[in-house]
Amino acid sequence: MSASDLSAAHSGLMDRVYRHQRHIYDLTRKYYLLGRDRMIGELDPPPGGTVLEIGCGTGRNLILAARRFPDARFYGLDISAEMLATAKTSIARAGLSDRITLAQGDATSFDAQALFGRRGFDRVFVSYSLSMIPGWEKAVAAALTVADGSLHIVDFGQQRRLPRWFRSMLRAWLARFHVSPREILVAEVDRQARSAGRVSRFSSLYRDYAWLVVVGPRPI
Repeated sequence: MSASDLSAAHSGLMDRVYRHQRHIYDLTRKYYLLGRDRMIGELDPPPGGTVLEIGCGTGRNLILAARRFPDARFYGLDISAEMLATAKTSIARAGLSDRITLAQGDATSFDAQALFGRRGFDRVFVSYSLSMIPGWEKAVAAALTVADGSLHIVDFGQQRRLPRWFRSMLRAWLARFHVSPREILVAEVDRQARSAGRVSRFSSLYRDYAWLVVVGPRPI
């Protein structure tokens, strides 16, 4: 199967998964997509800066970030047309359509210039999307390519400091939505960061429930 066929297949899958769930997604996910608000608070884009979210879903994070950093411009990319429909409506309702631009694309291979008229962004963030993306390593590479400043990633950890029964229950629940926590996420991001001459910083949150990784430029 070609890369374009894989992208189309994943887009169709995400549309089927979220065609109805998108209407209640934010209400239900706020209880277990932990660490998102901390990541957003740490973005701190420069005045007049640009911020891209890869896998923006319903637009919840973009709206929160745009309100927190009113001097920045925001961009959102998602492979699901269904999710983008909800995001567009939510952003318009929040009165932020003039500051948030959306586009449909594959996180593993997208042309920021063609989609947004920009080659790079001051901040790029990915929230609980890598655990859903086939070939997620390519999504990390694509994010690093367009992150002129820093790249921020939050996703499921390995829950090593939580009860075994909780981990098993969580994994079974996530599998229903085609979500698979990436055991080598931190190591892979660090490897790619080093290859790009950059450095990564890792934080384990909520007893290893979630992982937060920030990639920035190498200190001089």
